[in-house]
Amino acid sequence: MTAHYAFGPHEDDIIIKHRLLTRTTTTRGEPPLKKLQKKFTALVLEIEKESDNYADCERLAKALLQELNTFEIPLLKSRAVIDANLREKENFDEMKNEINRQIVQVQAEIEDLKKQLEESKIERQHKEECEAIRKLIAMQPPRSETQNIITELEKEIASLEAENAAGSRLLELRKKQFALLLHVVDELQATIDEDQKSWTEEMRIAAEEHKSIAEDANGSAEAMAID
Repeated sequence: MTAHYAFGPHEDDIIIKHRLLTRTTTTRGEPPLKKLQKKFTALVLEIEKESDNYADCERLAKALLQELNTFEIPLLKSRAVIDANLREKENFDEMKNEINRQIVQVQAEIEDLKKQLEESKIERQHKEECEAIRKLIAMQPPRSETQNIITELEKEIASLEAENAAGSRLLELRKKQFALLLHVVDELQATIDEDQKSWTEEMRIAAEEHKSIAEDANGSAEAMAID
């Protein structure tokens, strides 16, 4: 439900400003400043009369003084309110400056805490990595056992190297023996070939001799028959 007011915001500002200027505390009745003006005007007019009006002038003067006193009280109150507002404004400014200083200090502390938090995160990460490495090292066998394994492996490697060297020497010996065997076979083959040639030549010579003997025998037999 929409609220309805007698005056709008703009009219309210005008009325408040008018009240402050005229010291009017209500929207009804005559403003005090206007009353004071009327009493002052009445006193001046009465004084300007040439008749014997001393009593009226005194009465109007007292009324003017009473009105001045009545008008002065709100002024004093307003002055006290102004002074209080000024003091409150000064206190507010001091408080505002203090709050701003505290805000700057808190922001600096927040930035410092952020840096400390990042450093703590990095330190925690390093600790976790060190713990993981420590657990991994703890899972490994002792150094003495590892050294024994290394010694055994070194002995095995030395034994394999010795076997490899012996095998290499044996292989070299077998190569030399095989080369010698090939050389002997070649020489034997050459000897066999030479012997074969000699035997063939001897068989040929023997055959020729046998043939010559046979021919000689045949020739003698024929000569004897002719005789």
